Amino acid sequence: MSRTKAGSPHDPRGKERFHEESATKVVASAQPDLEAGITAIRDTVKTLKPRPGVYRMLDTRGDVLYVGKARSLKARVANYTQVKGLSNRIQRMISQCRAMEIVTTNSEAEALLLEAQLIKRYRPPFNVLLRDDKSFPFILLRADHAYPRIMKHRGARKAKGNYYGPFASAGSVNKTVNALQKLFLLRSCTDSFFNNRDRPCLLYQIKRCSAPCVGRIDEAGYASLVREAKDFLGGKSGAVQTQIEKQMAKAADDLDFETAAILRDRLRAATFIQGSQAINAQGVGDADVFALAAKGGQVGVQAFFIRGGQNWGHRTFYPRNIGDLDMDEVLTDVLLQFYEEVPPPRTILVDRELAEQDLVAEALAEKAGHAVAISIPQRGTRRKLMIQAQRNAVEALERRLAESGTKAKILRELTEFLELDEVPQRIEVYDNSHIQGTKAVGAMVVASPEGFEKGQYRKFNIKSAQTNDDFGMMREVMARRFRNLAENPEGEEGKANSHETVWPDLVLIDGGKGQMSSVRNALEEMGIERVPLIAIAKGPHHGREGREVFHFPDGREKTLPVNSPLLFYLQTLRDEVHRYAIGAHRAKRSRAITASPLDEIPGIGPSRKRALLLHFGTAGKVRAAALDDLKRAPGISEGVAQQIYDFYHAGG
Repeated sequence: MSRTKAGSPHDPRGKERFHEESATKVVASAQPDLEAGITAIRDTVKTLKPRPGVYRMLDTRGDVLYVGKARSLKARVANYTQVKGLSNRIQRMISQCRAMEIVTTNSEAEALLLEAQLIKRYRPPFNVLLRDDKSFPFILLRADHAYPRIMKHRGARKAKGNYYGPFASAGSVNKTVNALQKLFLLRSCTDSFFNNRDRPCLLYQIKRCSAPCVGRIDEAGYASLVREAKDFLGGKSGAVQTQIEKQMAKAADDLDFETAAILRDRLRAATFIQGSQAINAQGVGDADVFALAAKGGQVGVQAFFIRGGQNWGHRTFYPRNIGDLDMDEVLTDVLLQFYEEVPPPRTILVDRELAEQDLVAEALAEKAGHAVAISIPQRGTRRKLMIQAQRNAVEALERRLAESGTKAKILRELTEFLELDEVPQRIEVYDNSHIQGTKAVGAMVVASPEGFEKGQYRKFNIKSAQTNDDFGMMREVMARRFRNLAENPEGEEGKANSHETVWPDLVLIDGGKGQMSSVRNALEEMGIERVPLIAIAKGPHHGREGREVFHFPDGREKTLPVNSPLLFYLQTLRDEVHRYAIGAHRAKRSRAITASPLDEIPGIGPSRKRALLLHFGTAGKVRAAALDDLKRAPGISEGVAQQIYDFYHAGG
């Protein structure tokens, strides 16, 4: 069910569907200049034809400012030269434009899909952006094994099988998978685990698997369970429950009470799944419900995910860069970007007429491979669903506004307490984690006024710092983080781009005077003086929360009241980097524990390593083996055997 993005470098059809050309070259102009922007656009218009396609506006650095689509590129792009009728926001965009890139398409629907792809890829500052850090989880029932496995799945849908989703969260999909295991007794183990069993595992004992690995159920019986699971997930839950009830009654009549008890537990699992549906969606089939609320310059979009008449959760989106756009345009952009990651269902319910609604439906149908209907529900269950979605959207937005108001106040207090020039838009927090200097890892987390920016986190494997030298580790982390910025000081401040080209507005270090000195000295050696630094330590009563001491670069120290909301916020930042650093360190330590000396041999992958270990028993015996013995190992050619032998016997 996975799809290659049309027009991408990996799409074999890309050259046939889209033709990209650079309309102008980037010119060197660092300052916003409306006339220069209009000139660049006019130069582009001369090269255009009245064909459908997508255009990108670029700034002096070649970064994308805006992505737009058009039925007629020539007419649409020419509109930008008539600045008198344009909003101040669009005029600001034009004043920063110095080049344009054009992609022609076969239809306007294709242009709409490509526009969503490019917005997702480049995240331009003048487009509406659907901010969502994580992909949606699905349930995957694999079809590449005689006994299919049920599992949670994220990411590209490349594996062969049936995908059910999206689910709103990992928690909701985990609960459903657990209940489905109890209901249908399908295996969840990996193929390697399955192939090496000689007795049932614990899941069989607790009645969450039918143990096909050791023959407790035959292939036909397991296939019957798989069919029931597909029916249940496909919307035929009532029929499945009725069938289980009949089987349970028959087992009881036959005095087969053990089987009847198993069927009773399965029926309870089915009832649990049905009872966990907080939203009644019977008879709706496969549909997504979207409702929009706007207040205080912010927008919240509530989405309900209904599959097979079952509610698979809901999520609220808060799109950014909405500017002065009409709400129907905002919702249109949200839908197109959302379905860039998720397969569209046959029915999409919205609370208002969309901009170019028929065109959006046509584009999504082309992407999905089946008809897609977009409508505003007027009566019945669908209308009740929409009313509930609208209420949820309003309540979620009001909670966010209350939280953002509090956050804005805290950030103003932060600015005053830390003596900053302005409210920080990008806060970077640093910490190290190691055990007696081994497997040392540095960590950086990033926070903005909207929360933690997890896509900007970074790990640093400590390479040069000496064992157990915390200060040296912090110096190394700073040198690696700021080296490129020191060489290119014109990196953009505050722009949510790669950390390599962005200046932080504040650097917060988990540590005391020593860490502060090492960071300050490292930055001074690189000639960097523009970064505000603060170190947070637990103070004289080490380990007591609320006694943190804040160390300034000039040696001053400050504290905050124990019950201060600002202190709690700073503790949250410190705890997040601590969590991330410890997680990175544990992962590195786990990899080291499971590592094998064979991993160091060039050209020896997992399959050959497995073959060598099965044949010789240990890595030490592989090292001691003669060349002829290596050649006799299954799956090891003469050339590979020679390579292994030479690796261990270099120099004779």
